[in-house]
Amino acid sequence: MGFAGLVPLHADPTNQPPPLTWLRLLTEWKWDWLFAVPATLGLALYLWGVWRLRAQGVRWPAVRTWSWCVGGIGTATVAGMSALGAYDTVLFSVHMVQHMILTMITPVFLAIGAPVTLLLRNLGKDGRRRVMRVLHSWPMKVLFNPALATALLITTPFALYLTELYRFTLDVDWAHDLLHVYMVTVGCLFFFPLLGNDPMPNRLPYPMRMLLLFLTMPAQAFLGVTIMGSPRLIAEEWYLAFNRAWPPAPIDDQYLAGAIMWATGDLTMGIIMAVFLAQWYADSRREAAREDRRLDREERLAAQRAAAGSGPSTGYDDATGGREAATPDEEDR
Repeated sequence: MGFAGLVPLHADPTNQPPPLTWLRLLTEWKWDWLFAVPATLGLALYLWGVWRLRAQGVRWPAVRTWSWCVGGIGTATVAGMSALGAYDTVLFSVHMVQHMILTMITPVFLAIGAPVTLLLRNLGKDGRRRVMRVLHSWPMKVLFNPALATALLITTPFALYLTELYRFTLDVDWAHDLLHVYMVTVGCLFFFPLLGNDPMPNRLPYPMRMLLLFLTMPAQAFLGVTIMGSPRLIAEEWYLAFNRAWPPAPIDDQYLAGAIMWATGDLTMGIIMAVFLAQWYADSRREAAREDRRLDREERLAAQRAAAGSGPSTGYDDATGGREAATPDEEDR
């Protein structure tokens, strides 16, 4: 297992990594503070919260812990610090794999991990009140607005790859790093209200959430096909300047990148749709169970009131002045 260095590696034509082989793809790692620090803090704080709950005898679902630690933190670390991070500026196809992980996979697992719920369960009454006040403030309502998040998720790849913006992120280190942060952020803004178990400021009914998922699928496929069929290289001067003697050729690499966006976009959305439907079904069953309990309570209260009364009512007037008979309209109501 090799490490590319002790500082973030931003490969360029004057500072190239060795040729990418299957062995290096599986074993090459680099150190990147941008991924290492947030990943370490996120992992440590989450596990500390789970440990505190268990110390109090409170159960925390293992699937949430796995989703946050392995699915969320783990995939982000692989995207940024494995060979994907070392070669993301050398091969467009590698960058595209990284892009899809950070935007479509990592945020989904982070959302299922329910970090806000974990935080609320570890706080006292005053702390929970303050967190909920912040969560439902107007800036958070704007940030987590489903329409805004959907628009960003759909339009960002078009703006990135069909303009000079992508070339700018290759030339400027801080822009390259900021792009990674932006990808995860946009994914979280989109998936937390749709798939997460946390209390969100803008919760949509399930049919609307389904609609938003369907809107994103054709956009990813269309852009992927566009990239595959483009005769012009994206960031052409950058990739040709590497003058690589090892495959794939730049035009073949771009075709592969478009195919990755198309195929993985549809695949990940299909998996997300399955998770979404499972959540919808589970919530429907919980809601039905709550409604059954409510009706049972009302029946018990009605029976108790009837038992505490002076006697059964006939619904007709009698010599002592009983109530009038119910009209047909009242009976229907």
